[in-house]
Amino acid sequence: MRNISLDWQKQEDYPKPTNLKVFGTFVCGGGSTMGYKLAGYQHLGGVEIDPKMSKIYTVNHSPEYLYTEDIRDFNKRDDLPEELYDLDILDGSPPCTTFSMCGNRESDWGKVRRYNEGQKIQTLDDLVFVFCETINKLKPKTAILENVPGIIAGKAKEYSIKIYQLLNDYGYNVQIFSLNSATMGVPQARERIFFIARRKDLNFPALKLEFFNKPITFGEIVDKDCKTGKAKELWPSIKIRLPFVEFGDQNLKFADAKYRGIKTFNAFFSTLIYYDNEVPGTLVSSGASVYYTEQRSPNETEYRRMQTFPLDFNFCGFDARYVCGMSVPPLMTANIAMKMREQWFKV
Repeated sequence: MRNISLDWQKQEDYPKPTNLKVFGTFVCGGGSTMGYKLAGYQHLGGVEIDPKMSKIYTVNHSPEYLYTEDIRDFNKRDDLPEELYDLDILDGSPPCTTFSMCGNRESDWGKVRRYNEGQKIQTLDDLVFVFCETINKLKPKTAILENVPGIIAGKAKEYSIKIYQLLNDYGYNVQIFSLNSATMGVPQARERIFFIARRKDLNFPALKLEFFNKPITFGEIVDKDCKTGKAKELWPSIKIRLPFVEFGDQNLKFADAKYRGIKTFNAFFSTLIYYDNEVPGTLVSSGASVYYTEQRSPNETEYRRMQTFPLDFNFCGFDARYVCGMSVPPLMTANIAMKMREQWFKV
């Protein structure tokens, strides 16, 4: 993978595309879309349930095909263009809320309620299987299903086993990779699980994925004194706990316990603290973060760099943290796509 500046631009840094074609599902802001384009693929568009995300996606990627609807409805369509039945890669990152180790996990499985993802009353945990049905419908040469490490932990292993069995029954060999974006040129320690499937009739060899990029610390991407963008005000509940933070704390849970004079650590777990000498932790769409040196929230420039979004990405007035946290880092996808291109597609 060629070196890409963390202030790269869509208009300048996409290479000339090959004839390799990709289509996405759960495309959100288009993190994966940009990754495939950086790796030289033609990205045809995707499926996205959230109209707000669909708008952002359209503005930034000008898709040939975009379906703003539930993937369950997409799977029922009989009017899809022939091009979608001749894909090199079908990509999907089903919502990970119900599998996250920071969430409710088992207590939310099978539960119908209004989730942030599209604000539709639905179940989320079964979407990994719905995406498997999409793979079976379109029969792409290869497919990628991305999710959080929690999907292979505890009782959630049953979901992983069923994904593997379904895709095997649908005619695919499946490999499961645990990857950390910090080894892939992304200034963020984001661990993710990738189910990568290849159609059995193509006789592709097993894919080899190894990445050894030097980790990038927050100090290397920091916008000192917010010279290029204003940071949001820290919440008052965070400000009053900052005096209790000890250098090295990864989040506010210990500071909260000291502030309240208790011995339990069950709050502010997701309020991360960033240090100049450390790689930032996983960026999520909700919650808050604190830049320790300047005692402030990160700004849009820092969130964009942390997620390897381009300089000319248009957030359409939406919060950069939310859009980035809902997306896959482009450079993470680009690295995987290049390995597939080299080993399977020989381009």
